[in-house]
Amino acid sequence: MELKRLLVGLEGLKVKGDLNLEISGVERNSKEVKEGYLFVAIKGFSVDGHQYVKSAIENGATAVMIEEGCDFKSLEIPDDVTIIMAKNTREGLAIVSSNFYDNPSTKFKLIGVTGTKGKTTTTFMIKEILQKAGKKVGLIGTIATYIGDKKIQDSDRTTPESLDLQKMFKQMADDGVEVVVMEVSSQSLKLHRVDGCNFDFVVFTNFSEDHISQNEHPDMQDYLQSKLKLFKMCKTGFTNADDLQGAKLPMLFPDSEIVTFGIDNFSKVTARDVTITNSYVDFRVKIQGKNERIRVGIPGRFSVYNSLAAICVVEKFGVSAEIIKEALLAVKVPGRSEMVENKLEIPVMIDYAHSPESLENILKAVKSYTRGMVICVFGCGGDRDPGKRPIMGEISGKIADYTIITSDNPRTEDPQKIVDQIEEGIKKTKGKYEVVLDRTEAIKSALKRANFKDIVVLAGKGHEPYQEIKGVKYPYDERIIVKELALEVEKEKEKKENKSKKTSKNKKGTKTT
Repeated sequence: MELKRLLVGLEGLKVKGDLNLEISGVERNSKEVKEGYLFVAIKGFSVDGHQYVKSAIENGATAVMIEEGCDFKSLEIPDDVTIIMAKNTREGLAIVSSNFYDNPSTKFKLIGVTGTKGKTTTTFMIKEILQKAGKKVGLIGTIATYIGDKKIQDSDRTTPESLDLQKMFKQMADDGVEVVVMEVSSQSLKLHRVDGCNFDFVVFTNFSEDHISQNEHPDMQDYLQSKLKLFKMCKTGFTNADDLQGAKLPMLFPDSEIVTFGIDNFSKVTARDVTITNSYVDFRVKIQGKNERIRVGIPGRFSVYNSLAAICVVEKFGVSAEIIKEALLAVKVPGRSEMVENKLEIPVMIDYAHSPESLENILKAVKSYTRGMVICVFGCGGDRDPGKRPIMGEISGKIADYTIITSDNPRTEDPQKIVDQIEEGIKKTKGKYEVVLDRTEAIKSALKRANFKDIVVLAGKGHEPYQEIKGVKYPYDERIIVKELALEVEKEKEKKENKSKKTSKNKKGTKTT
């Protein structure tokens, strides 16, 4: 493709060299550059891509895009290499990538979901409903990228870099995908990863404190403004009327069609008669003008909000109420409030909660509807923020009825040291707890302690199918572990009961003289 065609949509460029060059590829990694490529230099948080311009040219780049303000003279770019200077090379990479792959997001319906919590579950719900309605659906998010039910690849971030994203879109378009639903993180919006995307519908789930750090957002205002960029990219959206910031969106974007959903406040799509148990939620909502009863096998009040968001979106596709009901009853999200069926029939929930806020949210949620005990099994990952460990210990001690502190991806750290730090926090509370270093034994202990009125929350690993110890990832799928342990515990109980009956029978049959 001609270089000048790649640059369509970018303004304020300064160019030196031939724009009629034929470009065979686009790259931001100098090591991946080949003959005839355009190299885009990105200034990252720890690495400045401008340092690798020379390397990219040596590997065959015939054009380079650099950012205004870089030390141009030190780059020593040869005269036969075309130079494009952009105000922002992240934006440049996004637009160029979209153009290079022939603007693939215009070839299907694109749904973007943003918000602090609920993005993953909402995208899976939308995907499940549309697939049941006969659509070929692609999904891009925190867990993985899917085309239909086929996993294309696991994810290392919520929203991919723009070049990777457009390449995925191209693959989906070529594969006949009709609808793509994707999680859109605040970082991706701030860093221009989704520039050049043609969104048909966008969703705002909720907003709360998160991602405030040196390399993310300096403050809550920046975090919010980053998320709101999504609604500047699309005229049709849906927002949570029960969320303080979400409720403001119709006023902030008066020229857009923004439909509200909620439970408590006035909204266009409202859930009524909500019932929450330790294994499902049940509510009434109007779909196509008729009252319908919806049941979702993901417990928690937040499940109602996520379901409402999904219903709002799929109604735009004309999906029937029956299909919506069937799909929401069947939907399962890997590692997100995921209920695991087991032989003991004990409610066991696997959740990715691995930060203080997420652990507090999930424990408070299950506490609100569980009749019996909340038993929390969790640990903290090694080689990560040690400051959160005592905080999470304290949170579980205050909310859960019983906590089992254990190991979770210790990586290169000593697992005992990690649990000791968690224990420092739980000791500040009156919460009952035990420490079981082996995670499998910890889960078994929880299953032996629980009954059908209780709920066991396995927090931290979520969808991860491994346990990382000293740089090695060992297979560890908690769904499989729970089912196997439930069988073990059941056999042990049966053996104990049989032994007890036998002892009782022998006592009854003993004659005294």
